[in-house]
Amino acid sequence: MRHHHHHHGHHHHDHGHSHDHDHPHDHDHPPHGPGHNHPHGRSPVQWQTPHQPEGARPVAVVEPDLDKVEAAFVDGFIAAPDPTSFLRLARIPFEILRDGASLKLLRVEIDALTDVGSLTPHLGGGTFRYDPLPSNFISRRRRLRFIYFDGAGLTPLTYAELRELETRG
Repeated sequence: MRHHHHHHGHHHHDHGHSHDHDHPHDHDHPPHGPGHNHPHGRSPVQWQTPHQPEGARPVAVVEPDLDKVEAAFVDGFIAAPDPTSFLRLARIPFEILRDGASLKLLRVEIDALTDVGSLTPHLGGGTFRYDPLPSNFISRRRRLRFIYFDGAGLTPLTYAELRELETRG
């Protein structure tokens, strides 16, 4: 999609500069990483969950507003006088059969994350500019993990991964 409207034959060098430079499209923005109009790199859109074993089934339709549901779960779980009953009410499985292994719920982890700075890569990569964020750009979020024991080690699952196992199984 090149829209260069230079209809003056082959006299490109008459102006002291060249109109022959190659732009992938005709509006300016910074260089893109792999996956944006480039054949190399990952495919730009992946609907499957990363880190899935080969041959894993594609993810079912993602629930709309899952993040809001998860946020409500976090608030409720923190406030719940009886966490075990709350987990039952939220239909969080205490035991899961996954890939032939029995996973048993040991712990619910809720982390508070607050982003207070940003990194901007300099042109060419390698180095970064650091900026503390102004208060209106500070993002606070909670990270929720369900820690299951699979007989050998701990397996952390996100709320989304649990919901996905539930809908498949």
